[in-house]
Amino acid sequence: MDFDLVPSTGVGPLRIGMGRHAANTVLDSLRDLSAVSESDRPGQHIFRPGGLMINIHCVRDMLEAIELGRPSSQTDRVLFQGVDVLALPAREVVRRVGEFTSIEEDPDDDASFIAPDLLLSFWRPFAADEEPEEGQGHYFSSVLLARPGYYDTPAQAAERLQQSP
Repeated sequence: MDFDLVPSTGVGPLRIGMGRHAANTVLDSLRDLSAVSESDRPGQHIFRPGGLMINIHCVRDMLEAIELGRPSSQTDRVLFQGVDVLALPAREVVRRVGEFTSIEEDPDDDASFIAPDLLLSFWRPFAADEEPEEGQGHYFSSVLLARPGYYDTPAQAAERLQQSP
């Protein structure tokens, strides 16, 4: 199954801003009932048979972010503008996503990257760009898509509240 990342909107049927109950229902619908993982946590995350992890982050009963973890097989793909962000080498993902928007190293973690205008972040535990056999460092382990304001500092959040109608 393909999971298309649509910044500010969501991933597949999971929509940023939907209520917690609706997000839980959608998350459950993405579970393969013939291969339910013992690691699944209703209302938090599921693991699909190919290893793809889908995690939802709800605050104040609203879906604020969706995180997808790298699958162990190609059964499921996580795509942004046709780029398979969890199957291609991390540096290739950065180069290709950079064709659409600015993407920069996370200032707190040089193995991870953020596309701030899209509210997308790409994470891996360490960089191993020249070593494909070191999968955890050569590929991104997860991608997170968030709502506007998700990364705001407290001062930015206060300013955003003052500007809202």
